[in-house]
Amino acid sequence: MKNSQVVNTILIIVGGALLLYAISVEDVSPYFKIVGLIIIMLGLYRATNYWVATKDDHQDNNEEL
Repeated sequence: MKNSQVVNTILIIVGGALLLYAISVEDVSPYFKIVGLIIIMLGLYRATNYWVATKDDHQDNNEEL
């Protein structure tokens, strides 16, 4: 499960970097902004799905004790 968190983090960082690059440079294709936004939203979507799936894991550990 830790591996998916790393992938989500990398997607968010790469998407943010593309968006920052597209904002900071003058003559950039608008596709950089679109691709950056899609990548960052994919990373956020995957991260929130992971958080929802594992939100009650700590309660299971307390019940076993």
